[in-house]
Amino acid sequence: MTHVRGGGEGKMAAPMEVAVCTDSAAQLWSCVVWELHSGANLLTYRGGQAGPRGLALLNGEYLLAAQLGKNYISAWELQRKDQLQQKIMCPGPVTCLTTSPNGLYVLAGIAESIYLWEVSTGNLLVILSRHYQEVSCLQFTGDSSHFVSGGKDCLVLAWSLCSVLQADPSRTPGPRHMWSRHTLPITDLHCGFGGPLARVATASLDQTVKLWEISSGELLLSVLFDVSIMAVTMDLAEHHMFCGGSDGSIFQVDLCTWPGQREKSFQPEQDHGKVFRGHRNQVTCLSVSTDGSVLLSGSHDETVRLWDVQSQQCLRTVALKGPVTNACIILAPISMLSSDFRPSLPLPHFNKHLLGTEHGDEPRHGGLTLRLGLHQQGSEPSYLERVEQLHGVMCSTLEKNVLGGQDQLRIRVAELEDEVRNLRKINRDLFDFSTRIITRPAK
Repeated sequence: MTHVRGGGEGKMAAPMEVAVCTDSAAQLWSCVVWELHSGANLLTYRGGQAGPRGLALLNGEYLLAAQLGKNYISAWELQRKDQLQQKIMCPGPVTCLTTSPNGLYVLAGIAESIYLWEVSTGNLLVILSRHYQEVSCLQFTGDSSHFVSGGKDCLVLAWSLCSVLQADPSRTPGPRHMWSRHTLPITDLHCGFGGPLARVATASLDQTVKLWEISSGELLLSVLFDVSIMAVTMDLAEHHMFCGGSDGSIFQVDLCTWPGQREKSFQPEQDHGKVFRGHRNQVTCLSVSTDGSVLLSGSHDETVRLWDVQSQQCLRTVALKGPVTNACIILAPISMLSSDFRPSLPLPHFNKHLLGTEHGDEPRHGGLTLRLGLHQQGSEPSYLERVEQLHGVMCSTLEKNVLGGQDQLRIRVAELEDEVRNLRKINRDLFDFSTRIITRPAK
C-alpha cells in the first residue's frame, strides 16, 4: 500500500514504515506507534495491557490486543485511538493472537486450544485441540493458506486452513505437519515468504532455532546456541535469520552462506561480527524492515532498540515503562495516516461457542450463509485471472528447452491444461449460479 507524503498531485512516495510496540506496564498507553526512521510518535492506544505475541492488525482497519492474563481481546479502530471500540470475550485468557493477511479470520491460543473466528460473521468456526500444553505463538503464511502454532509442549504444528474449514464436524481436524524435534517449550516462530512453499523458523528454550519447509515438512536447518532463544525472525529475502537470546544478545545467521550440513553450532567467537549487543535482559521480540536494512528488537530491560543490520550498531533506543511484550515493523495502512478514515464494515459480535448456537450466544436464524468477504472483493484474483496466470506458466514452460525431461514436461503441460479447463468450468458454474440468484423473482 502506497501513501502520499507530500509533493505535487499524482506523486507517490515510498510506503511509510512504523514501529508498533507494547509493554506489560501500560501506564500511559496500551500501544504506541512511531515512525521508524524519525522516531516521531504518531499514535497511542489506551485501554489494557497487551500480552506477548498478542498484538495483531486486522484488515488494515482495526488493532487487536490480547489482554495479559484476561479472557478478552481489545479492539480499536485505527483512528479512534482513545476510545476502546469493542471487547471480544473469550472462554479463557488468550496466550497468543494473530489474524489472516486477507483479513477474513482471527486466530487465538487459549490454554492448549486454538480458536478460529470468521471476521465477517463473528462465528467461531472451529476449536483445534492438538497441543498438550499452552499454545505460545501463532502465525499465518503470507497468503493465508496455512498457519503454524507452537506450544509449551515442545510441538510445532503446521495447519492447512482449507483442510481445517472443510473437516468433518464429527472429527477433530489434524495438522498437515507435526514437528517434534524441539525438546523444550517453543518461544517464537516466523513464517517466511512463499505461502504453501514458505519456510518456518522456530525458536525454543532448548537453545536451538530450526528452519522447516511447509510443503514437504522437512527440517532444513538446526542451529545450536549457548543460550535459550526467545525470539526469531527473518528478512523478507530470507538472507538472514535473527535470533534473540535470553542474555540480551541478538545473533545473525546468514542463510545464503551457510554450509551444507543441517546441524551446526553458532560460535560467537568465530561469528563476533554477527552479534548485536546492547540489551541488558532477554530479547522478547524481533522484526525487520521491508528492505532488510533495519532490525527492531524489544526486551525485558524495558527498551526497544533500532539496529543497522550491516554494522550491528544501535541507531535508536526507546525507553518504555515495563518489559516489552510486542514490537514489530509494519507498512502503515492508509487508515492509520488518514484522520477521517472509518472501517468499511463494523466488527461483529464474536461468539464464544461453536457456530454461536450454544450456552448463551445468540442463535443465528436462517438456512444459508454465503461467505463472500465483502470487504475483500476485488483484491483477490478471479478464476479468469488465474486461468491467464496458468496459461502464462504453460507458455513459459513450453518455451524452455528442458534437456532430458520431455516426458515429464508433456505430463505437466497436460495437467495444467486440465486445470485450466476445470477453472473455466468453475467460472461458468459460478456465473450461472449468481445469475439465477440475482434474477430470481422475489416471493
